[in-house]
Amino acid sequence: MSEATTPKEQAPQEPGPAPLDAAATKPAAPAGKSAARGNGLALLALLVAAAGAGAGGWGLWQIKALDDRSQQQVSLLQDAQREAQSLAQVGRTLDTRLDQLPSIEELDTRRRLLMQLQGDQQLLNQRLETVLGASRQDWRLAEAEHLLRLASLRLSALQDINSATALVQAADEILHEQDDPAAFSAREQLAKSLQALRSTANPDRTGLFLQLGALREQAAQLNALAPRFSNEGDVLSELAATDGAAEPTWWQRGVQTLSEYLRIEFNADRTIRPTLAGQSLAQVRLALSLALEQAQWGALHGDSAVYRQALQQAREVLDAHFNADNPNSRALRARIDELTEQPIAVTPPDLSPTLNAVQAYIQAKQTARNQQQSDVEPAAAPADDIEASLQEAPQ
Repeated sequence: MSEATTPKEQAPQEPGPAPLDAAATKPAAPAGKSAARGNGLALLALLVAAAGAGAGGWGLWQIKALDDRSQQQVSLLQDAQREAQSLAQVGRTLDTRLDQLPSIEELDTRRRLLMQLQGDQQLLNQRLETVLGASRQDWRLAEAEHLLRLASLRLSALQDINSATALVQAADEILHEQDDPAAFSAREQLAKSLQALRSTANPDRTGLFLQLGALREQAAQLNALAPRFSNEGDVLSELAATDGAAEPTWWQRGVQTLSEYLRIEFNADRTIRPTLAGQSLAQVRLALSLALEQAQWGALHGDSAVYRQALQQAREVLDAHFNADNPNSRALRARIDELTEQPIAVTPPDLSPTLNAVQAYIQAKQTARNQQQSDVEPAAAPADDIEASLQEAPQ
């Protein structure tokens, strides 16, 4: 009690009116403080409420994040379980396949069989290449022999020097491609035959055939020349001199016209042939054309006897039925005489020695090849033994 009253006792004494103002203002001070204090509490309450709402939202967000993370972890865990199951299935499959794999001994056996099979395959390829190469050479040599036979046939049947030369030259080129020293004798005979063919006379039979064909066309258009007298102009002069007139009269002109068709000469020194016309002229032309056609056959086949006999027959037809004064028949006769002197016979060389030499070379080469094949021993096991070994191998 003494401490509570001590301040009052020590307070200074104020004048008289001062207590009235102090008494009047003292009741208003507590009301302002209480209003300020209430606003502060409201503001604090709002801050606390906002902080609580923020804390609640943050807590919800954390809960949602934790939920999402847990779901993600669950899905990852499921994926890991599926992968583990897949790995387990793969492992079981690998175990099954490993159980099915052959053993080391079986693998070694199969490796040896494979190596042996590869060696046999290489040997078979080499033999196949050898056989194919030999077959190709045999075909070429057979072609050379056929060319020589054909050349000999052309010489004997048609006496065709050019074709025979080309065929023998082709056969020589085939032997040259062989590049074999053993073909020396055969090529020597081929060279001799080529030289003999090139030195043989080769008449132009085709040209003679075409020239005789042109003469046939000319003979088909040949006409007979009417006989004429060389002294026709002297008839009127003789008649005019007999009558003493300067100009011929009508009967003198009639005699002149008649003399063109009828004339009597007692001292004629040449033969006057009748004029050919109609069917007779056609028959003569046909006989002349047939003779020239026969001469064409003889020229094409190299038959000198037939050729010259046919041309002689054509000359006789011209001399018997056409006058020598006819320029067409005279030119045809001169051309026939020129063609008669043309040589058509050919003495072809004999190709039999050359053909025999080529055949001997082919036979010797075939014999040598057969001997070489018989001396070669197989370096690997047969295919049947390899197949049996594969069947006996452990599974």
